[in-house]
Amino acid sequence: MPPVPAPASIDLNADLGEGFGRWRLTDDERLLSVVTSANVACGFHAGDPVTMRRVCERAVEAGVRIGAQVSYRDLAGFGRRAMDVPPAELAAEVAYQIGALEIFARAAGSRVAYVKPHGALYNRVVRDEEQARAVVDGVLLAGAGLPVLGLPGSRLLDIADEAGLPVVPEAFGDRAYTASGTLVPRSSEGAVITDPDTVVERSVGMARSGTVLARSGERIGVRARSLCLHGDTPDAVGLARRVRAKLEAAGVRVEAFA
Repeated sequence: MPPVPAPASIDLNADLGEGFGRWRLTDDERLLSVVTSANVACGFHAGDPVTMRRVCERAVEAGVRIGAQVSYRDLAGFGRRAMDVPPAELAAEVAYQIGALEIFARAAGSRVAYVKPHGALYNRVVRDEEQARAVVDGVLLAGAGLPVLGLPGSRLLDIADEAGLPVVPEAFGDRAYTASGTLVPRSSEGAVITDPDTVVERSVGMARSGTVLARSGERIGVRARSLCLHGDTPDAVGLARRVRAKLEAAGVRVEAFA
């Protein structure tokens, strides 16, 4: 596949607010000094009202865009377990999560600026027409015509585009790709890339050339406008800083997507 022209700039997003009560998984404050968009957990896979409020306030202070990271109702499984949810119910739950975060975003002086599915839901809507349409219906129900982040070529982005919603394709520097451009399931060995140098190299490569090496060994096209940096990886803050520094050194502007 031929390289995709490198973007003049790229957004850096990270999953934040992934705690519950006294338990915290992500270093929200320090990551907010690096990223340009924050995918805030809305209570269904992680997050609680106090955490959501705190992250929104810190995001506004840091000048970081707030996004709703919606998921299946799976707090015990961190939203990573496959679930079969009726479309009408899923649409309502997506809208509910967006609405909950919007309260805290507005109180902090901002708004929810986009929506991104999490975990099992993210992977499901790559190919599942019914579930993808339910997520889009939920975004429409919440109003405001919010942009949707997702995997390039996914049914989610296709359906969102058909519904008139802005779409933002994203890439993952720390996840392995299949030859078809999908993410290797986390249950497979090597699905998550842990070597920092490799993560940095792949991140810069995707931003500059629009390509990445698939697990099969072939180079595939990855048309990304946003790059996800997972907040639950070892030394996530240090890695995020390295990625941002290398991107800027390579001439790629790091800024929130338009």
